[in-house]
Amino acid sequence: MRIDSHQHFWRYTPDEYRWIGDRMSALRRDFLPEDLKPLLEEIGFGGAIAVQARQSLFETEWLLSLTAEHKYIKGVVGWVDLRSGDVCDQLARIPGCEALVGVRHIVHDERDDNFMLSSEFRRGIGQLAELGLAYDLLLFPRHLPVAAKLANEFPAQSFVLDHIAKPAIERGVLEPWRSDLKRLADLPNVSCKLSGLVTEASWASWRPDDFRVYLDVIVNAFGIGRLMIGSDWPVCTVSRDYVSTMRLVMGYFEGFPEDQCEAVFGGNCARIYGVDSE
Repeated sequence: MRIDSHQHFWRYTPDEYRWIGDRMSALRRDFLPEDLKPLLEEIGFGGAIAVQARQSLFETEWLLSLTAEHKYIKGVVGWVDLRSGDVCDQLARIPGCEALVGVRHIVHDERDDNFMLSSEFRRGIGQLAELGLAYDLLLFPRHLPVAAKLANEFPAQSFVLDHIAKPAIERGVLEPWRSDLKRLADLPNVSCKLSGLVTEASWASWRPDDFRVYLDVIVNAFGIGRLMIGSDWPVCTVSRDYVSTMRLVMGYFEGFPEDQCEAVFGGNCARIYGVDSE
């Protein structure tokens, strides 16, 4: 099965989604499983991973409830308060948490760039491996050295880098993103999502060639076995529609051996998150 490793659902309310500014006003509506399913089918994908967009246990519980109604949602990357000291208790109170495959914190919105190195946060990270949960790294390039320190401290924990750490593709900036990313990728417990690319480029005028050097860096750093395609739908639609966004990455892999393409397009996601690929 081909799996979109990164997309979101929400019922829009202004108070809950204040990050959706005027430039992204097209996102100020509901995006639900019945909206995504035909888009997946159009490109031959059969599954998706739903990722949190709000930092609340209610959000996590709601996303998990969707997996019972929509079988194509193969897993959820939700949110729990990793600083609380009772991660296991929080999860035990959530129905359907067997569909939870990972957790995420919106680190790039924290004022402290060293947020992930606080003792409370690290204590929470230390509980995830025994629960069988990955941790998704939502970062800006400046956070990559901190992420490398964290991942190095917890070698048994699976980390997944979202959106290739959001390099400044629109301005063609490579350094220090490239060097810092390579240090993170040197750690075997870190994987990477080929997602969120189009929103870091010029929304109205990007061309596929704008992304090639960034994808080259990622493939060389992580290797085929730790990469997974993701759309970041519906956020991607501020720049391009779902199908164009996914075909951007799929097109890059044209000419790669078929088994490598299938790994990036679904097999790695199923293995890394431990989800059913049938």
